[in-house]
Amino acid sequence: MSTGARRKAVVLRAAAPAAAPPSVAGSAVLERELAWFEGVLQARLTQYFREAGADRAEAVPPPPPLTGGGPPDGADRGYASLVQELKLGPAERLVLMLALVPHLRPQALDLLFVRNKNLDRGFTEFGGCKGRAHSGFLPTAETAAFLLAGDDLTRRLAVFRLFDEDAVLRRSGLIRIEPDAMGEPALAAALVCSPELLARATTGERHKPDFGPGFPARRITTGLGWSDLVLAPEVQDEVQTILTWIEHGSALLRDWGLEQAVKPGWRSLFHGPPGTGKTLTATLLGQAVGADVYRIDLSMVVSKYIGETEKNLAGVFDQAQHRHWILFFDEADALFGKRTSTSSSNDRYANQEVSYLLQRVEDFPGTVILASNLKGNIDEAFARRFQSIVYFPMPDAEQRLQLWRGLLSRPERVDADVDLPALAEAHELSGGAIANVVRHGAVTALRAGRTRITALDLRQGVARELRKEGRTV
Repeated sequence: MSTGARRKAVVLRAAAPAAAPPSVAGSAVLERELAWFEGVLQARLTQYFREAGADRAEAVPPPPPLTGGGPPDGADRGYASLVQELKLGPAERLVLMLALVPHLRPQALDLLFVRNKNLDRGFTEFGGCKGRAHSGFLPTAETAAFLLAGDDLTRRLAVFRLFDEDAVLRRSGLIRIEPDAMGEPALAAALVCSPELLARATTGERHKPDFGPGFPARRITTGLGWSDLVLAPEVQDEVQTILTWIEHGSALLRDWGLEQAVKPGWRSLFHGPPGTGKTLTATLLGQAVGADVYRIDLSMVVSKYIGETEKNLAGVFDQAQHRHWILFFDEADALFGKRTSTSSSNDRYANQEVSYLLQRVEDFPGTVILASNLKGNIDEAFARRFQSIVYFPMPDAEQRLQLWRGLLSRPERVDADVDLPALAEAHELSGGAIANVVRHGAVTALRAGRTRITALDLRQGVARELRKEGRTV
């Protein structure tokens, strides 16, 4: 795709109308699904408490249709479209609703609190657990097995397959199976509705996790476009290669028969001086393909406690695993630095940590971009596994002139004494530094009560930037 075509695509996406909130028709879809679920639950309990010898494992009745009740709207983008998109069968839909019911209609599961009078406790086969604050019944995988299989062992064995890691419900990240303790039966694990499932079912929108201790990554966006990014031709070519893979990688693996030999995903190292466009490039790649870009906050990931760094990072990778995200590690050498000789237990742990990170990055099926000012600080094992290593050099005089003109594009704000070609030729500055100079010039002009930036304002800004780098004018 040409740069012009990419810009057009970005503009078209930006101009698309905002998604409408779920409507009455959306509630109708969920209402029918909830009524079906409650009917299945009531029928299973009735069957279960029949006299000995009666059939207590009747098949689950078919679910209701997903269409009807109103025109296509937010609801059809939500729960109904989710079921259709993943081609979920009756069993998967029942499990999906079981995970959603505590959020949508928690009282529906109160029936499962019935006690076994002979043992003076709940029924083992109903599964379930209680939360810390929630007083209702929280389902486990055992609860799903009861609803789907009753006493039928053959059907129960089929339930195990529903919860395989490669099964659609878990592969899509819609549900999680969280065991409470080691050594307990597999189906005793809590059945947890993912934030993605709850968001899609209730609002029709895809979940975007909040930045915080539980998710140390922040979504980054930009109001700039490809025309604002000034790169050397060889860097542009590398970026185009990455963009092509993000857009067509899955088709290449499938249609070209590369699935057996080539791992999905793309891993790239951006290195070069600060301010040369590494972060902006990553953000624009996401913008071009409609993917969210998450910058990992290393201050919240790295921990001095053994195992905590891996745990913090695992939370990001686990949520990103089945989403079309680009993960961006800025100043990556702090996390992916070189391994050292093992002279102490701390060294051994640090090396294990780097090895774990290497494995997670290599296994991630999406796009991972690491950015560093110095390529030499990155562990060689990572470098060997990158699909591309892109060097972002300092811009030359022609590129610097493009940057100056792009930032000072409004002539009524620039004094006649400003000579941009001379500035570009005289001072070797990165794009980030030039932006800081222009910012300083605008602030200085405003403080002086002027409407134009003068040459003196810019010279002072240049001097400030050079002093930061230990250079002089």
